[in-house]
Amino acid sequence: MHDYQRPPTLHRYGQRSDLELALREGQFRLVPYAGCLTLSLSTAWAPELFDIYAPADACLVIHHTEEFGERLHRAVQRTLPSWAGIDGAIDYRGRSPLGAIFTKPAAEAREREWLFAWRPMQGNLSLNPVTVRVGSLEQFAELRGRDERLS
Repeated sequence: MHDYQRPPTLHRYGQRSDLELALREGQFRLVPYAGCLTLSLSTAWAPELFDIYAPADACLVIHHTEEFGERLHRAVQRTLPSWAGIDGAIDYRGRSPLGAIFTKPAAEAREREWLFAWRPMQGNLSLNPVTVRVGSLEQFAELRGRDERLS
């Protein structure tokens, strides 16, 4: 049986200007992937992930992942009321019980991805990127550069 509790921290690697907006306003861009709108984060703090997510020069470290996840799902529900959302760890060993979108090849396992995904309840909705705002994360998140250690 899989444990779907969110990890203690989540990490979003990217460009500092984008991540500053995420920290101050809780602004995130959901992108189409495999018939869903998604937001990808990592469960890992690892310097090599800056290269994988290049041109990443910063990392948003989210410490209260339950509150973040609930705020994110509520924001998407307000923006896309006829969409269903789920989040969980990517399975790199085989097919995830959460479905194909949560399954990736073992070669990508170093990303240690945690995926938020929403799918339309009606199959004919267009899949365009959507920006949502969950409110400031400054009380429980921080920006880190590549060479900064986590406390």
